[in-house]
Amino acid sequence: MVNFDSFEPEFRKRLEQCYDEIKWLYAELYGNDQQAFEYFVFMLHEYYAARKESLKELDRKREADPRWYSGNDMLGMQMYVNCFGETLNGVSKHLNYIKQCGANYLHLMPLLQTTEGKSDGGYAVSDFRKIDPKLGTMEDLSALSDRCHSMGISICLDFVMNHTSEDHEWARRAKAGEKEYQDRYLFFDNWNIPNDLEKTVPQVFPQTAPGNFSWCEEAHKVVMTTFYPYQWDLNYHNPTVFNDMTANMLNLCNHGVDIIRLDATPYIWKTLGTNCRNLPQVHTLVRIMHMACDVVCPGTLLLGEVVMEPSKVVPYFGTVDRPECQMLYNVTTMASTWHTVATGDVRLMKHQLAGVFALPKQYTFLNYLRCHDDIGWGLDYDFLKQFGIVEAEHKKFLNDTLSGKIYGTDGRGELYNDDPRLKDARLCGTTASLCGIEAGEYELTDWKVDRGIRLDLMLHAFLLTQSGIPIIYSGDEIGQLNDYSYHTDPLKWDDSRFLHRGAFDWKAAVNRKKPETREGRIYAGIQKLVKLRKAFDVFNSEADTWLVEAYNDHILGIGRFYKGQKMIALFNFSDSDETAWINESERYYDMMTGEERNASAVSLTSYGFAWLISSFKDDESKPKKLTQIYKVKTAANDVKASKKTASKAKTSKKKTVKKTTRK
Repeated sequence: MVNFDSFEPEFRKRLEQCYDEIKWLYAELYGNDQQAFEYFVFMLHEYYAARKESLKELDRKREADPRWYSGNDMLGMQMYVNCFGETLNGVSKHLNYIKQCGANYLHLMPLLQTTEGKSDGGYAVSDFRKIDPKLGTMEDLSALSDRCHSMGISICLDFVMNHTSEDHEWARRAKAGEKEYQDRYLFFDNWNIPNDLEKTVPQVFPQTAPGNFSWCEEAHKVVMTTFYPYQWDLNYHNPTVFNDMTANMLNLCNHGVDIIRLDATPYIWKTLGTNCRNLPQVHTLVRIMHMACDVVCPGTLLLGEVVMEPSKVVPYFGTVDRPECQMLYNVTTMASTWHTVATGDVRLMKHQLAGVFALPKQYTFLNYLRCHDDIGWGLDYDFLKQFGIVEAEHKKFLNDTLSGKIYGTDGRGELYNDDPRLKDARLCGTTASLCGIEAGEYELTDWKVDRGIRLDLMLHAFLLTQSGIPIIYSGDEIGQLNDYSYHTDPLKWDDSRFLHRGAFDWKAAVNRKKPETREGRIYAGIQKLVKLRKAFDVFNSEADTWLVEAYNDHILGIGRFYKGQKMIALFNFSDSDETAWINESERYYDMMTGEERNASAVSLTSYGFAWLISSFKDDESKPKKLTQIYKVKTAANDVKASKKTASKAKTSKKKTVKKTTRK
């Protein structure tokens, strides 16, 4: 029996609040294995005791404000350490740049130890307790997190739950024939059960890694490998696996990681006769992990990576009483965004957002235009059928449009996992290249560059209008283009996702201060949007949100209301000027200019947008924040103009003196 008296008061109080539920769920999964359960509880205490005081203080602060991440001041930036700063210490040296961009949520892509050539971008972990030596050490991670916390920045790190590398110690010992370690994976003596499972389990990568099983020559057995042959699926039916993997997660938390991204969450429980996706036991495991964090490190958040349709995604939030993940990726909105760019038709997006807006406000989505991964076309094809759209042909159309294969289109994406037989593929590319900026610069066509930049900024405005946490992939803030060098790298050339995973261009970043450059135009545009979002409470995730009918299938309208502020946001996804046929009666101001603007029959340039705001507060006709922002801007401009005038006068005086001297 667990003796609570031996625990510190703080730990005991937290554990008592969820002990009965943890015990019940654990027993349900693992058949009343009391020894395994007691080990689990004492393991939680071990990591609580080892947690340094500065992190415990942060836990207490966040416990007092459990929705600390839901305001309008959170902005994420996602990056590969080697691409951005070469090492963890290199990232630390560039934190001022991250802060200048307005980011306070730093997502570092997988950085634990892997085997070169068999890493799957860092998702084939060979040691959960070591950083890839090329990137640094666990001590470097702790030092970086300390510096981030001192600057108000939270760190997010991937935790690969479903599998380990075949080079992990457990796998090596399994290959050597140790049954204890074979039981940590899904080994089979022959192909009978694997063949039965193949009948119901879909393939993740049918082209590049067909099938869900591989033959292990060393063990003379079959092992389950859902993703790649060198990634062995863990057996969560074994409580030892769950205990040790939870310990690995908590170890990352104790090195200062604030957000744990649970990778490939839906896949972790396997049952014969099912598709081995989203099974009830998965939710039980995630719920226990949530409570483990509540007990050990309550300042930590769980971010679920569930790349599926909304009906499968939303359950991973859990319930209000029994939450699972605090945050989930808004995958469907991302995919629908690029569908809307390709078609110029907002009807699918309106349909999709209607479902999102109807969800409880405590459900926090992480919103993005692109990430390290590809864009998959998991759209609502049942809805699209009414417009005569057929799934396979439509996917091909989207890929052809955004990769520039159709005459007159300027997207410069590349396909990933192309299956010509099914006309199915995913899409890769940076935001700027997909928006046509790359094509415009290559053709030396200024109007195309202008149009691409308008589209890029409009998409970022749409991203920042959504409730939740917006995240920008490193490089997008300066309009970085595709990196085609991966084609010549033998370790990368068969994975087109490296097209948008190029090294951050620090030389180009200098241009962000030059307003005439692509980098300067995009950086300044996004910075303005970010500052406005942080300044106005109407962007808070607790705001009421609704669709605004524009009576124009090219224009998306979104309404927001919070604490006396009402916002109407309009986005033109057409390459031509359009009108939003709205008629809002209040007095509105254009947030981008600070000037009054009627919210009726609003004209938008091609790929243009409008952020309109109105105040219902008695003491405001024009929102105070808007007045302050543009007063400061005007004052700054006046000072600048005054200095410029004075400088001209001084120069003119010098010239006069010179002329007089010559005479």
